[in-house]
Amino acid sequence: MRRNLRVAAYAVCVRDGQLLLARSPGPDGTDEWVLPGGGMEHGEDPYDTVRREVTEETGYRIEVTGLLGVESRRHIRRRRLRRETDHHALRLVYEGKVVGGELRHEVGGSTDFAAWQDLAAVPALTRVPLVDVALRLWRERPADGRPTAPRYPGR
Repeated sequence: MRRNLRVAAYAVCVRDGQLLLARSPGPDGTDEWVLPGGGMEHGEDPYDTVRREVTEETGYRIEVTGLLGVESRRHIRRRRLRRETDHHALRLVYEGKVVGGELRHEVGGSTDFAAWQDLAAVPALTRVPLVDVALRLWRERPADGRPTAPRYPGR
């Protein structure tokens, strides 16, 4: 079985009761809301990853104001006509504050739209589970940086 480790960094940016999100096509073609962020490049510091990814996906420059926590998830990916993959996603979740730039949409990347969403409206959005995990980390601020159960409500 093939093994794959993906390390990524994401930002929770909240201002005036709204959360900054980006939209990404899901595996079945349905659009899903995601936190701005993404995969770390080899040799890149995760702090730099989150700032780069937020700028790429939203147009904003952020100041990282804290590390909220780490989310680790492992699952087996089964694909037709290919070997199974034991995938391990390690996600660093930072808190960020917008300090510059202008809201814009990513062109030619993994997302196609960025927007501020009311925090109260987030539960009704079609979103990836990491959004809920990150919001729990942001609200609860656990000393150990681990999200509380349930890890993936509704899925």
